[in-house]
Amino acid sequence: MKPKILFIMHMPPPVHGAAMIGKYIHDSKIINETFDCYYINLALAKDLQDIGKGGLRKLRTFLLLLRAIRTKVKEIHPNICYVTPNSKGGAFYKDFIVVEMLKKMGCKVIIHFHNKGVSTRQNYFIDNLLYHRFFKGLKVILLADILYQDIKKYVNINDVFICPNGIPTANLQKINKNNKRFEILFLSNMMREKGVWDLVEACKILKEKGNEFHCNFVGKWSDIDENTFKSIIKKHSLEKYITAYGPKYGEEKDPFFSKANLFVFPTFYHNECFPVVLLEAMEYQIPCISTNEGGIQQIIEDGETGYIIKKHSPILLAKKISTLINDSQLCQEMGYKGYKKFYSEFTLQKFEDRIKEILLAYFKNNYTK
Repeated sequence: MKPKILFIMHMPPPVHGAAMIGKYIHDSKIINETFDCYYINLALAKDLQDIGKGGLRKLRTFLLLLRAIRTKVKEIHPNICYVTPNSKGGAFYKDFIVVEMLKKMGCKVIIHFHNKGVSTRQNYFIDNLLYHRFFKGLKVILLADILYQDIKKYVNINDVFICPNGIPTANLQKINKNNKRFEILFLSNMMREKGVWDLVEACKILKEKGNEFHCNFVGKWSDIDENTFKSIIKKHSLEKYITAYGPKYGEEKDPFFSKANLFVFPTFYHNECFPVVLLEAMEYQIPCISTNEGGIQQIIEDGETGYIIKKHSPILLAKKISTLINDSQLCQEMGYKGYKKFYSEFTLQKFEDRIKEILLAYFKNNYTK
C-alpha cells in the first residue's frame, strides 16, 4: 500500500511563494502517484493585504479548519501529516495549535518552513516555551542550509532535511535580448521591504552618471501605491528610465523576462527565504542581483551568476548594475551560468523528486523498523 499523507499547507489564494509551492505539490503527478494524498488548505488570508491580520472572520475560519483537520485525520488515519507552518507571530500561534492537535491525535508530523524568524523571537519567554514544545518530535524541511541557524536552538541537525524550491520550466523560444538599451527587471509585489525604493534610488544614480538603461517594475501594488510611485519617478525626472506595469501573472510575465538583460531584487523582506522569482529569471538566462537575505546566497553565486549585495545599499547596487551595463559579455556569461544552475538544481521535477525522497525516508524510518 502507498503511504497515506495528509498535506496541510498553504495554497492560492493569495498568490505568494509558499502558496505556489503548495499548488505544485497538490498538482504533482510524481507525488500523487507515489503517495495516497489528501489536501487541506492552511491559508486563512484572502489576499496579501490580509496576511497577518486578525478578526472574527479569521477566527471562525480557523475553528472550521481545526474541525476539518480533526475529521480528516479520524477518517483516513494518515501515516504522515505534512504541514507548512508560519515561524513567528500570530500566524505561528495559530499553526502551533494545529501541530499540537495533530501530535495529540497520534500523528507523525513533518513541517516545511517557507519562512523564517524563529531566532528573532526565541528570547521572548512565551515564544521560547512554545518553540520548545512545538519542535519536539518534529522533522523539519528547510529551503537552504543557511536557514538552519534560524531554528538551531530547538532542532537537532539530524532532524532536518534540505529541499530547495523548484518551478515549472517555461517556453524559452521567446527569449530576445537584442534590446536598443539595457533592460532591467524588478518583478515582485510593490512593497518597500522588497527593495523598490532602493532600486529607484540606484536608477537615479545610474541616470546621473550617464548610463543608458530602462527599468521595468512589474508587480501588484501593495504598501507602495501607483500614485505615490509615479510621483516619486516624476520628482526625480525618471519617466524615460522607469516604467511600472502593475501585476502580471503566468504567461503575462514572459515578455518581461524574455527581453530583460538583468534582474534586480534588492529585498529586505522579513519573511524572505527562497524567492522563486530568482529561479524564473535564471531560467531565462538573466543574471541576478539580490541581497544576503534568507537563502538567497544559495541561489545566486556571487560573482558567477550575479551579485549578492548588502541590504539598503543603492550606491553599491548602482555600481553592480553599471558593471553589467558596460560589460555585455560578462552579463551574458553570468546569465548562462545561472541558466545551467537552474536546470541542474531548481526545476519542478528536481523539487518533486526531493520531496518524494524526503517523505519516503520519513515513512520508512517510522514504519519499517
